[in-house]
Amino acid sequence: MTYSRAGEAAERASGRTGADGGSAPEVARETAPEAAWEALVATARRTVTDGLVVGTSGNVSVRVGDTVLVTPSGVPYDRLAPEDITGVDLDGRQVLGTLVPTSELPMHLAVYRATDAGAVVHTHAVHATAVSLLVPELPPVHYMTAALGGPVRVAPYATYGTDELARAMLDALAGRTGCLLRNHGTITYGTSLDQAYDRTAQLEWMCRLWLTASSVPGRSPSLLTEEQLAEVADQLREYGQRS
Repeated sequence: MTYSRAGEAAERASGRTGADGGSAPEVARETAPEAAWEALVATARRTVTDGLVVGTSGNVSVRVGDTVLVTPSGVPYDRLAPEDITGVDLDGRQVLGTLVPTSELPMHLAVYRATDAGAVVHTHAVHATAVSLLVPELPPVHYMTAALGGPVRVAPYATYGTDELARAMLDALAGRTGCLLRNHGTITYGTSLDQAYDRTAQLEWMCRLWLTASSVPGRSPSLLTEEQLAEVADQLREYGQRS
Protein backbone atom coordinates (compact mmCIF):
# COMPACT_ATOMS: atom_id res chain seq x y z
CA MET A 1 0.00 0.00 0.00
CA THR A 2 1.40 3.40 -0.94
CA TYR A 3 1.52 6.28 1.52
CA SER A 4 -1.36 8.17 -0.12
CA ARG A 5 -3.54 5.08 -0.22
CA ALA A 6 -2.64 4.35 3.37
CA GLY A 7 -3.79 7.83 4.32
CA GLU A 8 -7.07 7.31 2.49
CA ALA A 9 -7.56 3.99 4.24
CA ALA A 10 -7.02 5.57 7.63
CA GLU A 11 -9.43 8.39 6.82
CA ARG A 12 -12.12 5.89 5.85
CA ALA A 13 -11.33 3.77 8.89
CA SER A 14 -11.62 6.77 11.19
CA GLY A 15 -15.25 7.19 10.19
CA ARG A 16 -14.62 10.72 8.89
CA THR A 17 -15.37 10.15 5.22
CA GLY A 18 -16.69 7.39 3.04
CA ALA A 19 -15.52 6.32 -0.38
CA ASP A 20 -18.07 8.65 -1.96
CA GLY A 21 -16.94 11.63 0.13
CA GLY A 22 -19.91 11.46 2.49
CA SER A 23 -20.08 10.35 6.08
CA ALA A 24 -18.77 6.83 6.60
CA PRO A 25 -20.66 4.31 8.74
CA GLU A 26 -19.55 3.57 12.27
CA VAL A 27 -16.33 1.54 12.29
CA ALA A 28 -17.30 -2.10 12.58
CA ARG A 29 -14.85 -3.94 10.34
CA GLU A 30 -12.09 -5.89 12.02
CA THR A 31 -9.64 -4.54 9.45
CA ALA A 32 -10.22 -0.87 10.31
CA PRO A 33 -7.62 -0.58 13.12
CA GLU A 34 -5.08 -2.53 11.09
CA ALA A 35 -5.47 -0.27 8.05
CA ALA A 36 -5.19 2.81 10.24
CA TRP A 37 -2.09 1.39 11.97
CA GLU A 38 -0.42 0.80 8.61
CA ALA A 39 -1.09 4.41 7.63
CA LEU A 40 0.14 5.68 11.02
CA VAL A 41 3.44 3.78 10.71
CA ALA A 42 3.92 5.13 7.17
CA THR A 43 3.38 8.68 8.43
CA ALA A 44 5.73 8.21 11.39
CA ARG A 45 8.45 6.91 9.07
CA ARG A 46 7.92 9.90 6.80
CA THR A 47 8.69 12.30 9.66
CA VAL A 48 12.12 10.67 9.89
CA THR A 49 12.70 10.58 6.12
CA ASP A 50 11.78 14.26 5.81
CA GLY A 51 14.06 15.28 8.69
CA LEU A 52 11.31 16.40 11.07
CA VAL A 53 12.46 14.09 13.87
CA VAL A 54 15.66 12.33 14.91
CA GLY A 55 15.70 8.81 16.31
CA THR A 56 12.57 8.07 18.30
CA SER A 57 11.64 11.70 18.98
CA GLY A 58 8.20 12.92 17.96
CA ASN A 59 5.03 10.84 17.74
CA VAL A 60 1.94 10.27 15.61
CA SER A 61 -1.64 9.21 16.39
CA VAL A 62 -4.87 8.56 14.53
CA ARG A 63 -8.40 8.16 15.85
CA VAL A 64 -10.50 5.13 14.91
CA GLY A 65 -13.93 5.48 16.49
CA ASP A 66 -13.33 5.85 20.22
CA THR A 67 -9.83 4.37 20.02
CA VAL A 68 -6.63 6.35 19.49
CA LEU A 69 -3.82 4.45 17.78
CA VAL A 70 -0.48 5.95 18.75
CA THR A 71 3.20 5.30 18.21
CA PRO A 72 4.79 3.45 21.16
CA SER A 73 7.45 4.96 23.40
CA GLY A 74 11.11 4.56 22.42
CA VAL A 75 10.65 2.22 19.44
CA PRO A 76 12.31 3.21 16.13
CA TYR A 77 9.65 3.58 13.47
CA ASP A 78 11.44 1.29 11.01
CA ARG A 79 11.03 -1.56 13.50
CA LEU A 80 7.26 -1.21 13.93
CA ALA A 81 5.27 -4.16 12.59
CA PRO A 82 1.54 -4.96 12.37
CA GLU A 83 1.68 -6.87 15.65
CA ASP A 84 3.01 -3.74 17.42
CA ILE A 85 -0.34 -1.95 17.10
CA THR A 86 -0.82 0.26 20.16
CA GLY A 87 -4.13 1.86 21.09
CA VAL A 88 -5.82 3.62 23.99
CA ASP A 89 -9.29 4.93 24.71
CA LEU A 90 -9.97 8.63 25.15
CA ASP A 91 -9.25 8.30 28.89
CA GLY A 92 -5.80 6.88 28.17
CA ARG A 93 -6.53 3.27 29.09
CA GLN A 94 -4.67 0.86 26.83
CA VAL A 95 -7.06 -1.24 24.75
CA LEU A 96 -4.76 -2.56 22.01
CA GLY A 97 -1.26 -4.01 22.15
CA THR A 98 1.33 -4.44 24.88
CA LEU A 99 3.89 -1.75 24.01
CA VAL A 100 3.86 1.36 26.21
CA PRO A 101 2.26 4.32 24.35
CA THR A 102 4.26 7.47 23.65
CA SER A 103 5.13 9.62 26.66
CA GLU A 104 3.35 12.51 24.91
CA LEU A 105 -0.01 10.74 25.15
CA PRO A 106 -1.52 13.57 27.29
CA MET A 107 -1.01 16.03 24.42
CA HIS A 108 -2.59 13.75 21.84
CA LEU A 109 -5.61 12.95 24.00
CA ALA A 110 -6.09 16.63 24.87
CA VAL A 111 -6.36 17.45 21.16
CA TYR A 112 -8.92 14.69 20.52
CA ARG A 113 -11.04 15.71 23.49
CA ALA A 114 -11.07 19.39 22.52
CA THR A 115 -11.37 19.20 18.72
CA ASP A 116 -12.73 17.09 15.87
CA ALA A 117 -9.21 15.89 15.03
CA GLY A 118 -8.81 12.61 13.19
CA ALA A 119 -5.01 12.57 13.47
CA VAL A 120 -2.20 14.35 15.35
CA VAL A 121 1.48 14.76 14.43
CA HIS A 122 4.14 15.94 16.89
CA THR A 123 7.72 16.63 15.74
CA HIS A 124 11.01 18.11 16.89
CA ALA A 125 11.60 19.90 13.58
CA VAL A 126 14.77 22.01 13.67
CA HIS A 127 13.59 25.31 12.19
CA ALA A 128 10.26 25.28 14.02
CA THR A 129 11.96 24.54 17.32
CA ALA A 130 14.46 27.34 16.65
CA VAL A 131 11.60 29.79 16.10
CA SER A 132 10.02 28.68 19.38
CA LEU A 133 13.15 29.99 21.16
CA LEU A 134 12.90 33.45 19.63
CA VAL A 135 9.33 34.76 19.44
CA PRO A 136 5.91 34.21 21.08
CA GLU A 137 4.30 33.79 17.65
CA LEU A 138 5.52 32.92 14.17
CA PRO A 139 5.10 36.12 12.11
CA PRO A 140 2.77 35.74 9.08
CA VAL A 141 5.44 35.59 6.38
CA HIS A 142 3.41 33.43 3.99
CA TYR A 143 -0.22 32.98 3.05
CA MET A 144 -0.19 29.34 4.19
CA THR A 145 -0.40 30.84 7.68
CA ALA A 146 -4.13 30.98 6.98
CA ALA A 147 -4.24 27.21 6.48
CA LEU A 148 -3.34 26.82 10.16
CA GLY A 149 -6.01 29.29 11.28
CA GLY A 150 -3.77 32.35 11.59
CA PRO A 151 -0.36 33.31 13.04
CA VAL A 152 1.02 30.26 14.83
CA ARG A 153 1.45 30.75 18.58
CA VAL A 154 4.21 29.38 20.80
CA ALA A 155 3.09 27.45 23.88
CA PRO A 156 5.15 28.19 27.04
CA TYR A 157 7.70 25.59 27.99
CA ALA A 158 6.61 22.70 30.21
CA THR A 159 8.14 19.30 30.85
CA TYR A 160 7.36 16.77 28.14
CA GLY A 161 4.62 14.24 28.83
CA THR A 162 2.90 16.37 31.48
CA ASP A 163 -0.65 17.64 31.80
CA GLU A 164 0.89 21.12 32.17
CA LEU A 165 2.30 20.88 28.65
CA ALA A 166 -1.02 19.59 27.32
CA ARG A 167 -2.86 22.58 28.84
CA ALA A 168 -0.33 25.07 27.47
CA MET A 169 -0.62 23.46 24.06
CA LEU A 170 -4.43 23.72 24.04
CA ASP A 171 -4.25 27.42 24.87
CA ALA A 172 -1.86 27.98 21.96
CA LEU A 173 -4.08 25.91 19.64
CA ALA A 174 -7.23 27.97 20.27
CA GLY A 175 -8.59 28.77 16.81
CA ARG A 176 -5.58 27.07 15.19
CA THR A 177 -4.71 23.63 13.83
CA GLY A 178 -1.07 23.83 14.85
CA CYS A 179 1.28 25.47 17.31
CA LEU A 180 4.90 25.59 18.38
CA LEU A 181 6.09 24.26 21.74
CA ARG A 182 8.84 26.37 23.29
CA ASN A 183 12.23 24.61 23.45
CA HIS A 184 10.50 21.48 22.19
CA GLY A 185 8.90 21.27 18.73
CA THR A 186 5.55 21.34 16.92
CA ILE A 187 2.12 19.80 17.05
CA THR A 188 -0.54 19.86 14.34
CA TYR A 189 -3.82 18.07 13.76
CA GLY A 190 -6.20 17.40 10.90
CA THR A 191 -9.14 15.28 9.83
CA SER A 192 -6.71 12.70 8.41
CA LEU A 193 -3.08 11.67 8.74
CA ASP A 194 -2.31 13.24 5.36
CA GLN A 195 -3.75 16.59 6.43
CA ALA A 196 -2.07 16.58 9.85
CA TYR A 197 1.27 15.73 8.25
CA ASP A 198 0.90 18.35 5.53
CA ARG A 199 0.27 21.01 8.17
CA THR A 200 3.40 19.93 10.04
CA ALA A 201 5.49 20.16 6.88
CA GLN A 202 4.03 23.57 5.98
CA LEU A 203 4.73 24.87 9.49
CA GLU A 204 8.35 23.76 9.38
CA TRP A 205 8.77 25.35 5.94
CA MET A 206 7.32 28.68 7.10
CA CYS A 207 9.61 28.68 10.12
CA ARG A 208 12.60 28.10 7.87
CA LEU A 209 11.41 30.90 5.58
CA TRP A 210 11.12 33.38 8.44
CA LEU A 211 14.50 32.46 9.90
CA THR A 212 16.14 32.82 6.48
CA ALA A 213 14.56 36.21 5.76
CA SER A 214 15.27 37.48 9.28
CA SER A 215 18.95 36.63 8.96
CA VAL A 216 19.57 39.27 6.26
CA PRO A 217 21.42 42.19 7.95
CA GLY A 218 19.56 45.48 8.01
CA ARG A 219 16.35 44.08 6.55
CA SER A 220 13.05 42.99 8.12
CA PRO A 221 10.71 40.46 6.49
CA SER A 222 7.53 41.79 4.92
CA LEU A 223 4.50 40.45 6.81
CA LEU A 224 0.93 39.81 5.68
CA THR A 225 -1.95 41.74 7.23
CA GLU A 226 -5.00 40.24 8.92
CA GLU A 227 -7.08 41.31 5.92
CA GLN A 228 -4.75 39.56 3.49
CA LEU A 229 -4.83 36.37 5.55
CA ALA A 230 -8.63 36.48 5.77
CA GLU A 231 -8.88 36.77 2.00
CA VAL A 232 -6.58 33.78 1.52
CA ALA A 233 -8.52 31.76 4.10
CA ASP A 234 -11.65 32.15 1.98
CA GLN A 235 -9.81 30.96 -1.12
CA LEU A 236 -8.24 27.99 0.67
CA ARG A 237 -11.69 26.67 1.54
CA GLU A 238 -12.28 26.16 -2.18
CA TYR A 239 -8.78 24.81 -2.89
CA GLY A 240 -8.24 21.34 -4.35
CA GLN A 241 -10.36 18.77 -6.14
CA ARG A 242 -14.03 18.23 -5.39
CA SER A 243 -15.56 14.80 -5.18
